[in-house]
Amino acid sequence: MKQRWVLGLEYDGGGFAGWQQQSGRRTVQAALEQALSVVADQPVTAICAGRTDAGVHALEQVVHFDSEAQRPHHAWLLGGNSHLPEAVRILWVKPAIGDFHARYSAIARFYQYVILNRPIKSALARQQVTWHYAPLDAKKMHQAAQHLVGNHDFSSFRAQSCQSKSPRRMMHCIEVYRQSDRIIIDLCANAFLHHMVRNIAGVLLAIGAGKQPVNWTLALLEAKNRSLAAVTAPPDGLYLAGVFYPQRYGLSKHSLFNQLPPDAKRFD
Repeated sequence: MKQRWVLGLEYDGGGFAGWQQQSGRRTVQAALEQALSVVADQPVTAICAGRTDAGVHALEQVVHFDSEAQRPHHAWLLGGNSHLPEAVRILWVKPAIGDFHARYSAIARFYQYVILNRPIKSALARQQVTWHYAPLDAKKMHQAAQHLVGNHDFSSFRAQSCQSKSPRRMMHCIEVYRQSDRIIIDLCANAFLHHMVRNIAGVLLAIGAGKQPVNWTLALLEAKNRSLAAVTAPPDGLYLAGVFYPQRYGLSKHSLFNQLPPDAKRFD
């Protein structure tokens, strides 16, 4: 009898062509499935909460898989990690409850975008942050980001190749703040369009640098035209920070969730 398992996954996406399996390319999904298949001694297919692009990282991706192999949870955890590359780590494993599905059961996703704002690039975080040499005004970036909170048509912030049937998304909150020489953008929504976070980051970077006014985000929302927006920001600074589910599934939330304002924690 098959058992469904759910796990939390951390990875550095710098050396991968994204999450999804791609022929002849190194992907996170392929690495995880290979490791779990060794533990199970049979093929395993892994389903994630949200597919990340090439170069994008995860602080806590959520994945489920089904297996007939009878293994205790620590065997999946320790055995899986022993067969994974150093850039990927399983953080926890537990049996799934009820009809849990990593993607379809999720009610919100939390992304974080990290910008290193100083004149010199980092020698230690080359693929973990997006570098911007000129000074950025984090307060203006935060003010501009508030136009995006709510249920909107995000056509101006989706990739042209986005295959989603609807451009509408519910943005629960966006927080922009400075921590020393880094500017952090926290975004929480029910779901995100292809390149939506990176396109939002590109717009906020232009506003923070003084190249566009604070109300540009509102103008772009109303225009519903991707060609009018800024360039797509690099993937290096982007992290899938957490995925949120109804309480009945018994999954704890990532610690970064505690940084969000109270209103962002209501997913209705």
